[in-house]
Amino acid sequence: MINERLQRAIELHRQGQLAQARRICEEILGIQPDHFDVLNLLGVISAQTRNYKRAIDLIDQAIAIFPHHVDCYFNRGLAQKALGRWDAAVASFEQAIALKPEYAEAWFSRGNSLNELKRLEPAVASYEKAIALKPEYLEAWFNRGIALLQLRDWHAAIENFDQAIVLKPEYAEAWSNRGIALHELKQWKAAVESYDQAIALKPDYAEACSNRGNALVELKEWAAAFACYDQAIALKPGYVEAWYNRGNALEELKEWKAAVGSYDKAIALNPDYAEAWSKRGNALLELKEPGAALTSFERAIALKPDFAEAWSNKGNALSDINKWDEALASYERAIALKPDFAEAWFNRGNVLKELSNPESAAASFARAFLLNPDGDYLLGAYLYLAMMICDWTSFDELSSRMASKIVNHDKVAVPVQVLSLTGSPKMQQQVAVTYMQQNHPLRLRQQDLVKPQKHDKIRVGYYSADFHNHASMYWVAEMFEKHDRSKFELIAFSFGPDLHEDAMRKRVVPAFDRFLDVRTSSDEEVALLSRELEIDIAVDLKGFTRYSRTDIFAFRAAPIQVNYMGYPGTMGTGYMDYIIADHTLIPEEQQQFYSEKIAYLPDSYQANDSKRKIADRVFTRQELGLPATGFVFCCFNNNYKITPDIFDCWMRILDRVEGSVLWLFENNPQAAINLQSEALRRGVDVERLIFARRMALPEHLARHRVADLFLDTLPCNAHTTASDALWAGLPVLTRIGETFAGRVAASLLNAIRLPELITSSMDEYEALAIELATNPGKLAQIKHKLDKNRLATPLFDSDQFTRNIEAAYRDMYERYHLDLPPDHLFVKHYGPLKQK
Repeated sequence: MINERLQRAIELHRQGQLAQARRICEEILGIQPDHFDVLNLLGVISAQTRNYKRAIDLIDQAIAIFPHHVDCYFNRGLAQKALGRWDAAVASFEQAIALKPEYAEAWFSRGNSLNELKRLEPAVASYEKAIALKPEYLEAWFNRGIALLQLRDWHAAIENFDQAIVLKPEYAEAWSNRGIALHELKQWKAAVESYDQAIALKPDYAEACSNRGNALVELKEWAAAFACYDQAIALKPGYVEAWYNRGNALEELKEWKAAVGSYDKAIALNPDYAEAWSKRGNALLELKEPGAALTSFERAIALKPDFAEAWSNKGNALSDINKWDEALASYERAIALKPDFAEAWFNRGNVLKELSNPESAAASFARAFLLNPDGDYLLGAYLYLAMMICDWTSFDELSSRMASKIVNHDKVAVPVQVLSLTGSPKMQQQVAVTYMQQNHPLRLRQQDLVKPQKHDKIRVGYYSADFHNHASMYWVAEMFEKHDRSKFELIAFSFGPDLHEDAMRKRVVPAFDRFLDVRTSSDEEVALLSRELEIDIAVDLKGFTRYSRTDIFAFRAAPIQVNYMGYPGTMGTGYMDYIIADHTLIPEEQQQFYSEKIAYLPDSYQANDSKRKIADRVFTRQELGLPATGFVFCCFNNNYKITPDIFDCWMRILDRVEGSVLWLFENNPQAAINLQSEALRRGVDVERLIFARRMALPEHLARHRVADLFLDTLPCNAHTTASDALWAGLPVLTRIGETFAGRVAASLLNAIRLPELITSSMDEYEALAIELATNPGKLAQIKHKLDKNRLATPLFDSDQFTRNIEAAYRDMYERYHLDLPPDHLFVKHYGPLKQK
């Protein structure tokens, strides 16, 4: 009777009538509680009706009766797996396998449980065993592919998904996951094709649509990518990841406001989405909202305290508001959580540089580079900081590596970092082009602007972070003051610190018709404001230098955009129309290395301030740390401009000029220590190297009088330091190079009519330095000529210079209103030179 009722329960179970089958089993157990088959069947039914704990209890009772029944262990494993008891599930499946080694399903289920435990390699091995036992085991091939994805073994994952597709060509999930692996291999087109197959098989496959969008982003097919995200969201309105991915794509396009909107949607759907909070913070930083960004990063960290990326991003926000110590602590927290986090080491290096700790900064950059030798811009940062402290240990190796990467168009350095490392204009141009394409692509074309009417006065906008006591203002302050206000209207766009009491700020503000503080405005907002004000000519005074805001010009602040003064080289982009230069800086045969058209001024490109005061103080050699006698060579250039080659030359000069010393500017104590070590290595007494500390400009100019000859550097010349020396009456000896940055001193010397101090080879440079040091009569003649020419030649004639640059502006303006494209301009002298 019991066996008949059991057979009836089995039949009902087979038909899916679980309630009736369970009732019969319960009745039988009331009569015979230790009936193995009934206990086992009721355990299976309990599992199928999601009463997993009872299922395990019933199956355990069955196992107690018959300890070697393999299916009991397998079924118990499935119930434990359903409860998330992964270790217990693995143990049950292993007991089943021990009884029946050829049990493919047990090997497969063991792999699934191991996968949940993130024991991926044993999981892969378990799937392999299942496949070996059952070669057409579709699910095992697929799940093995998933585990290999997590192990980042992309090629093996693809092989497994391909096998699953052979077994089931309409397997949409296999096509989609195959796309993920191809994406990781940067095979973007193949990934899109794989996603296309998945979507064709399953048109409502939102995840495949979103992932297809990610691949299209990599292919820069923006419209198609956003169509994918929108399709994914339409299919699944609560699809958080699609909103997040859409935000990431908008960030790639630098559409910061729209990106914030997408992240906000993701966060509204999942307020605990730490990654979205962190990425939202990044976009807010770009919108110049560091306070809101900081709040966003802190929310991400509160949700996920071990979120290293959010800690690093928080450091970026703190850096933006100059809270350097707090930023450093944030980066160090990121590194503690993720010691191999190259980006955090890089960011830490930047803060240490701000904290005037270049030695530690260099070590931090070195660590970042070691962790990720091919990381974007890491090599440039590392080598640049090494140059700042004059650590030339790996100079040859790293310079060679950098050159190779530049040729390969790799993202190796910020352009300003290579000025002192290569004398090739072609390589400098390539660095600029690569950097701009990656970081500051064109956002608005000139032809998309509404062409303004001609104005009675040409409206010139000057854009800078340096409208205060900064070296660059000592070039251009007087130019601002001397602009012809009857013909030009001047507007300053200041995105530097708000320094109302700063002496230079007080001086330059009245020189402008309008002085606008745009620190808290985004780059796009500044460009829009510029267009609202109908700026005719936008002059970027920053280029690639610190605190630059290049995207203002990517958004087209004005129909004519000019690269002037801040960066001595090409910006590498078509949206900068002109660069201010002269014939010494850019010979006509080198125009090919500049993306801009050249506006050639007749003398030197460099504006100068004839109001710079030189202190009356007469310094003694003793108080400056110089010996009482002996020839004083000096170079007050920043230490990063000193290369091993130029230092070799200087040491040979000291060796040939008995009793001479070399007086250098000390950027940091470590640079001085390293230079002394390098001198010893070359057989020169360290006492012959004297280091000058920073002092106020009038006194700094006055101390030049104690030196005898300024020795220039190459490939990056003295710029401000050369004009300072010449203004103070100190001759500058230069070797002319091939790049803009390597020809500045020659430009200044030509403008002050001292071409005899321009050499064209290292041998010539070295020989002339020795000759001037050992031939007092010849040096005296040059000093006399410099004194005579100082106020009688173009270099320090700010009236003449201003008329020249105004003529360039007028030529640019007239061409534009004649509907002519930018072209090279050649300004002639605007009227006679003033006699002084």
